Amino acid sequence: MYKLYNIVISGVSFGLKFIAIFNKKIELFIDGRKNVFTKLKAAILKTDKVIWIHCASLGEFEQGRPIIEKLKQLYPSIKIVLTFFSPSGYEVRKNYDGADVVCYLPLDMEKNVKNFLDIVNPELAIFVKYEFWPNYLKELQKRKIKTILVSGIFRKNQSFFKWYGGWMIKSLQTFSHFFVQDQNSEVLLKSINFTNVTVSGDTRFDRVFEITKQNNQLDFIAEFKNNTHTLVAGSTWKEDEDLLLDYINNKASAEEKFIIAPHNITHQDIADLKSEISKKTVLFSEKEDKNLQEFQVFIIDTVGVLTKIYSYADVAYVGGGYTKSGVHNVLEPATFGVPIIIGPNYYKFNEAVELVKNEACFVVDNSQKLSVLLDEFLLPNGKKIEAGKKALDFVVKNTGATNKILNYLK
Repeated sequence: MYKLYNIVISGVSFGLKFIAIFNKKIELFIDGRKNVFTKLKAAILKTDKVIWIHCASLGEFEQGRPIIEKLKQLYPSIKIVLTFFSPSGYEVRKNYDGADVVCYLPLDMEKNVKNFLDIVNPELAIFVKYEFWPNYLKELQKRKIKTILVSGIFRKNQSFFKWYGGWMIKSLQTFSHFFVQDQNSEVLLKSINFTNVTVSGDTRFDRVFEITKQNNQLDFIAEFKNNTHTLVAGSTWKEDEDLLLDYINNKASAEEKFIIAPHNITHQDIADLKSEISKKTVLFSEKEDKNLQEFQVFIIDTVGVLTKIYSYADVAYVGGGYTKSGVHNVLEPATFGVPIIIGPNYYKFNEAVELVKNEACFVVDNSQKLSVLLDEFLLPNGKKIEAGKKALDFVVKNTGATNKILNYLK
């Protein structure tokens, strides 16, 4: 099977180079890997002690981040190499100063793997949530490098738990320990004879709770909000925006304000969104020299500020619930004690499922339901306050995964 896998991965590598001609994201994927080994050689000495942490993309980075930062506090002399598989993770966090080196993970080909591990030579490898690359894991085991999985989550439909999953189970056998998010993952692993499992929870809870302790002040948002009831809609897609715009254009009162931070912020996408809004609207990119109090809708056509903006929300709408991949990060508004609204595709995300179950998060699948819910949150009946309290309580209750993992590593 390894021979077949290596043939397939070589074919994928060749095919991606052709696709990159026509696809900007794949172009970043290919070009970003061209100088990885040169970058690593320049940053790492043979005498360095190194911990390697791998994240598939941005969401996994947020899960790995509290571990990275705690490790740096405890062991400041150790170098941390942070790798990403996806451009959507690397391009956003390539300048992250919590790691000594941030780079793409070279494709899982035998030559790349040996070259990467020869240079990095980590004392510990940490994989976040998932991404089980057979050649990397096989070589880590061969070199007797301790390898752990953190914030892992397993589902019955994964290949490990199918009749044909024997080969992939060999990849799992390379892990020294699994730190998983829930008991279902533990049960599944035990069903295939893995006992080196700890239910630690999701490290993202530690990350988002730490956010509340930082300075989240944004003067331009405070000016826009002006102590007015404000809905913050984060990571929205077209389907989310269609719902929101129906309410904003046809039902919203002058006592409500709206901040929309779209998932896609290309010039054309932003221009189209603004053109569909009938209320007075301002963009982040044009906010200078404007009296922001005069506007009812604020479109955030930049990245990196949404988390802080959630701290100003009275109600949050988190987008992605109408897409195939599903709803985006509901924990960021939850940690600020804000009631949350999402679309119907959220079942793959345990935190969203639990927040809905706890009546801190509310699901809408049409504009009428959204309108009724937003009208309820405007009433002084305590529903908004109670839902927000439940959201924060849920976050606080689930913190502590990072310490469980670090106690093991010590």
